[in-house]
Amino acid sequence: MKTSQTTYNRRSFLKASLLSGGGMMLSVSWLANAKAADKLQALNLPQQWTQLNGYIQITPDNQIKLICPNPEFGQNVMTSLPMMIAEELDADWKNVVVEMGPHDNAKLGPQFSGGSNSVRMYWKPLREAGAAARQMLCEAAAQTWNVPVGEVTTKAGVLLHASGKSAKYGEMASKAATLPVPKGMKLKAPKDFTIVRNSKKNVEGLKVVTGKPLFGLDYRVDGMLIAMIQHPPAFGMKLKSFDATQALKMPGIRDVFSLKLYEDGFEQGGFDTRSFNDMVVVVGKTTWEVMNARKKLQLDWEPIGDTKDTMMGRGGKQEVVVPGELESTSAQLEKMAAWAKKPAKQLRKDGDPETAFKNAAQVIERTYNAPFLAHNCMEPMNFFAHVTDEKAVVAGPLQAPGWSEPTLSKLLNLPADKIEIQMTRMGGGFGRRAYCQYMYEAALISKRTKAPVKLIYTREDDMTYGIYRPMYTATYRAALDANKNLIAFHVKGGGIPEHPIHANRFPAGAVDNYLAEGWEIPTNITIGAFRAPRSNFNAAAEQSFLDEVAEAMGKDPIELRLELLKRAKDNPVGKNNEYDPDRYAGVLRLVRDKSGWNKPGNETYSRGVAAYFCHNSYAAHVVDMVSRDDQPYVERVFSAMDCGIVVNPDSAKNMVQGAVVDGIGNALYGSLTHKNGAAEQNNFHNYRLIRHNEAPKQIEVYFVDNDLDPTGLGEPPFPPVFGAVANALYKKEGKRFYNQPFQPDIKKRA
Repeated sequence: MKTSQTTYNRRSFLKASLLSGGGMMLSVSWLANAKAADKLQALNLPQQWTQLNGYIQITPDNQIKLICPNPEFGQNVMTSLPMMIAEELDADWKNVVVEMGPHDNAKLGPQFSGGSNSVRMYWKPLREAGAAARQMLCEAAAQTWNVPVGEVTTKAGVLLHASGKSAKYGEMASKAATLPVPKGMKLKAPKDFTIVRNSKKNVEGLKVVTGKPLFGLDYRVDGMLIAMIQHPPAFGMKLKSFDATQALKMPGIRDVFSLKLYEDGFEQGGFDTRSFNDMVVVVGKTTWEVMNARKKLQLDWEPIGDTKDTMMGRGGKQEVVVPGELESTSAQLEKMAAWAKKPAKQLRKDGDPETAFKNAAQVIERTYNAPFLAHNCMEPMNFFAHVTDEKAVVAGPLQAPGWSEPTLSKLLNLPADKIEIQMTRMGGGFGRRAYCQYMYEAALISKRTKAPVKLIYTREDDMTYGIYRPMYTATYRAALDANKNLIAFHVKGGGIPEHPIHANRFPAGAVDNYLAEGWEIPTNITIGAFRAPRSNFNAAAEQSFLDEVAEAMGKDPIELRLELLKRAKDNPVGKNNEYDPDRYAGVLRLVRDKSGWNKPGNETYSRGVAAYFCHNSYAAHVVDMVSRDDQPYVERVFSAMDCGIVVNPDSAKNMVQGAVVDGIGNALYGSLTHKNGAAEQNNFHNYRLIRHNEAPKQIEVYFVDNDLDPTGLGEPPFPPVFGAVANALYKKEGKRFYNQPFQPDIKKRA
């Protein structure tokens, strides 16, 4: 059978899939008539491909291309997800090339990078795709050789038969593509894995380090213009008027105009956000020319007042009133302190905590605070768009293309099948790129200018525009009886604009009398998911407090946690406990053993420990802190993880190490404040990040060895780092730290 070339697009794939009975396209070439996005990943590959399913293409000379469905922002899914396909396909990894798939939820699944879900949600579907393709190849070989299919085996991309007959996958691919797609394939047992659980190099590593065009900022097409936006200078402001006379006189400037992101009454999706609805747009030939022209704008802003947003979220359609106040951090802290004293919403109650606290011999009470945090992706927000009356092509870095497409369709008044979303590699995500208003802005600008446009944010735009980690506060109380037993536990947390409390997590289920409450203050400062949402604060406060409780009880902090987990296992309180006590205890024991906790030889370090469960995984850290130039420095970290089967060990270690460094930096330095609605930090000269020489010299990562299906890894190691740093700081400084970031209070000690 000859392999023919066709031009691939989403609509043609769906049409062909329907004609072929669903699920199979024959003989497709994705490199024919390559579009701009294809050029980003131009590979010196054969032009003829046979496609067995949405994820697998094979050439006659046995080159195997695997399609990664999920966007990549450094978590290395471009390697780990294809490894799962290759495992069940029984491919030779040396013959595998990987390509980022286009946006196509119908063909490639959810395509969402966030919530530490990439490996978890694709673990079975991708393996099933590989197993089905392998079976189709075996069927093709059996028919060709006239032997029972059960006698055909595979090894590293080769089909084998006891008679001595053999063929490479590429020789049977065309015939295999004509066969029905099998279902219900039996997947390999973990003991039989040869690719999964074996470290593979990042498939895009060479391109990244040699500066090949991969990212949204690299995207280019002929005739493309550059656009920048001047947003209001503060949350709670809107455009009154502007004068672009001087800006239009600047070299290279094509147009200056105002736009609204959403018209009044526009129904937003669950992950849509409106940081600033008004924008003044400058469009020109080059980034430098547009930046300079933007400085010449004469702008007049005015208070916006309270506004009303219509949102479609998980709970259905709702109207949200957004306050118009020009907020300041000092006033926000005062407001949070006042709200913390008011009655709050009960999230969980076990036993009779009120009576237990009333009768307690000792009550420990502490309050913890944390500021807004900026995501600070190293690649600022950007997006390309070319919108005409007939169609739209958009390309750039985003975490959730499927979530943004419905809103884009409504904004452009184009049906979804007239919109093509191409995904580039992201220079960081951390939740920020799940909110795609910058893509909407680019599309609206292109539609207005009737030209291909790339919208670019500067670092200052990015940092002052939102979207931030919320401000949080939480008060923890513990009640001890006369024998220093923990008899009650109470957490009451709040925030702007959401509370941080996960009511059904540890130590819920381990204490007879337990109460969790939450409250929230609305704001016009936009927030969004920030690496392990809510958990990144909740773990910090909870794990710091548990160390104080352990000290009051006269117990080792690890032993107290293990005792509570044993209680949660043997005699749990309540029925909604989210965590597995055995797995939680497992990471604590592992980090205790690997760090040599309480063993001689570690006296030179101030040691802090913390552990946490989130995103279906368990993490524990021991932080070893020393003094360097009279400042605290985390010199060593021992990390233990239970995330089920580890697909790519080297990459997994890198993920944990990155989370550790990120956590240390945010705990010590991260803070974004506001005055009269305006962000007071706008670049790295006044928003402090951890620096290279401040990263630990040693980060040892250990994984619990089990055969459980993989769970999250991008987010779970991050939250407990904050608590471990706080607990180490106490050992070093002799005082507790309750306000993030810790560095300002450290400076006050003199």
